[in-house]
This record gives sequence, C-alpha cells and structure tokens, in this order.
Amino acid sequence: MPELRKRETAYKLRIGDLIKANQIFEESESLNKRLRFVELGDKKITRVNIIANVIDKYEGEGESKFATITLDDGGGQIRARVFSEDIKKFKDVIQGDTLLVIGLLRSYNQELYILPEIVKKQDPKYLLVRKLEIENSYNKPLTPQQKKELYSIREEIVNLIKKSEKNEGIDKENIILNTKSPPEIIHKEIQKLLEEGIIYEPKPGRVRYLG
Repeated sequence: MPELRKRETAYKLRIGDLIKANQIFEESESLNKRLRFVELGDKKITRVNIIANVIDKYEGEGESKFATITLDDGGGQIRARVFSEDIKKFKDVIQGDTLLVIGLLRSYNQELYILPEIVKKQDPKYLLVRKLEIENSYNKPLTPQQKKELYSIREEIVNLIKKSEKNEGIDKENIILNTKSPPEIIHKEIQKLLEEGIIYEPKPGRVRYLG
C-alpha cells in the first residue's frame, strides 16, 4: 500500500504578516527559483487559510488560460492565481466578495501568491471573526472598534434571551438563527455569559436569563 503523504497545515494568517515573512527558496541556478516555504517565527508555512475581500479580478485571454484575483483583508494584499481547468474556481467570484481561500504558497518573478485549493464565499462578518481569532492567537488587545462590535453582538444576544423568558428560555440554535452575527462569535459570547452568571443552561442546548 503506498505511503500517504501528510497534508501541511493551512495557517490562518493576516496578509500583511504573510507578505513580510521570510521566503525560503530551493538552491538552484534558475532565475525563478522554486519557493520551499515562508518562514514566520518558528513556523515553516507552505499552505495558508485566508479570509479577505476581492478588490480586483483578471482573466487572461488567448492560449494561456489563467485568472487572478487580488485579496485584501485590511492589513495587506496578495494575489490568488488559477490555471487551465482550475479557472472555474473563480467563475462566480466578483469584486467585493468576501472569500475563504485555502491554498499553497507559490512565487513568480519575486511575487508571493496563493494557488487555491478551496475558494468559498463568506459573509463579510467573517472578516471580524478571523481578525479576532488571529488577535487572540497573538495575545493582542482588541481595538476600540472591535470592542464596540462585540458589545453590540453581546447586547443583541442578551436581549433575545430576556425576551424568551416567557417561553422558559431559548435554544442556542435559535439564537444563531435569529441574529445576523457569525456562529463562532455567538457561541463564544454565550459561553462568556454562562461563565459570568448572566445566563444559565437549564438543560443542554437551552439557555435562560439569570441577571
């Protein structure tokens, strides 16, 4: 039985940090050396998981079939490129879309780019989710704007739970369905409210207001 090759971790990163990282190339006489990995701290990165907005799209004409999109997450910009049959991955992508892009890092003419494996449209609010994930991983404080957005989401959740008291509580799934915020943030805020004793869980999956 052939040996299965382990797929490299797709790191969640800010584009600004990624493009400033140290690029390590294979030793070669070629002018366009092959990128081995990107070195960021103690990480050797070959795959990335990026959430960003599309600010530009271009599709080549003629025999060379390729397409590019430029991604911007507010901290930096990077291109994603597809070739031949993979052009279909960008078929429904338009300028202004928010995308989740998972793919391999490549370099051409000293420009770092992403060769996408997965391209999936996301709600724009997932940009905030990703920023919070990365900020938490770096142990950096939230900005005033991020704090304001989280407070607004928290208040929305608390008010929804308060209104549900006449029905002896509300299921967590219904909170997600009745708010426009990303599920990941809602789950985190519900857990914080439980830990702070503002709400309680009379039975698994259902919460009530305690005050």
